[in-house]
Amino acid sequence: MSHFRDRITPEALEKLLQEILSAAYQAGALSVKDLRKVAIDTTVQEKAIAHPTEHGLMLKAVLRLAEVAKACGIKVRQSYRRVAKQASIAVGRYLHARQMKRAKKKIKFMRTRLKRLTRDIERKAQAKFDDIPQKLKSTLEKANHIAKQKRGDPDYLYAWHAPEVECISKGKACKPYEFGCKVSLATQLHTSKGGKHFILGAQALHGRSYDGHTLEKALDQLEKVIGCVPGQSYVDKGYKGHKCERTRVYMSGQKRGVTQKIKQDIKRRSVIEPIIGHAKNDGHLGHHWLKGKKGDQLNALFSAVGFNLRQLLSYLDDQRHLLSA
Repeated sequence: MSHFRDRITPEALEKLLQEILSAAYQAGALSVKDLRKVAIDTTVQEKAIAHPTEHGLMLKAVLRLAEVAKACGIKVRQSYRRVAKQASIAVGRYLHARQMKRAKKKIKFMRTRLKRLTRDIERKAQAKFDDIPQKLKSTLEKANHIAKQKRGDPDYLYAWHAPEVECISKGKACKPYEFGCKVSLATQLHTSKGGKHFILGAQALHGRSYDGHTLEKALDQLEKVIGCVPGQSYVDKGYKGHKCERTRVYMSGQKRGVTQKIKQDIKRRSVIEPIIGHAKNDGHLGHHWLKGKKGDQLNALFSAVGFNLRQLLSYLDDQRHLLSA
């Protein structure tokens, strides 16, 4: 599908998701009653990028600058490709040995060479071209950005080929930081009559938004796909302070206004966690290659569509075995 991604829109995939849920309803795998209560959660859709180290990004910038300058016919005083590669290898070894002062010295060396190369190409490009080619101009802008950026900057560039990548911390001990974008998923709270769960909504969200601010967008998509806003939504503590009044929102650990039945439903909120795991492992939600922000949106919806198709085929297979028994 990556070959045709420019011809496909997220709205078309939402329509496909809606049609698959309609087919599940017609087959008896899903009912209207199942849509009254939903569980909503977010996860991180990781992009296929190398781990964003300072020395790795600067080496990439030096190599790309040298390539583009050569393609544009600009002869640089020195390309620094060889010394930048050697310095990058040295930084990795110093960091592994916890020799931080030596590593910082080499990183400073690489940053100096990158700035020197950028200035050299800028001077010669201005002298050679009346209007600098767009490819050279964008490459110079990225290289300047990498040379000047510092850890903690809001517009930090984590990947040369994927500037839309964001650093997201989900509080995991095994993986403190993940690089990609946040994805919101929704599923029915209780198992349907056919014994299956379906993903009712999936969308990629950029801008590192807090979980509570994603709830309205998730409800907007649910209204578009299933035709109504669920009466009750069950979320985790990350949604605290959401201020959403379109549906009754129940949170993990909530004590006020909770009956025995709602308490049981709150315990079922975690039903969405294994669904997220299946979407990541079987549906390429955990590591994807599609380009740009549009690629993030398409991949999230493709994962949901694939998951629902597998669930529907499994239900139909179960029904076939029951009829033949």
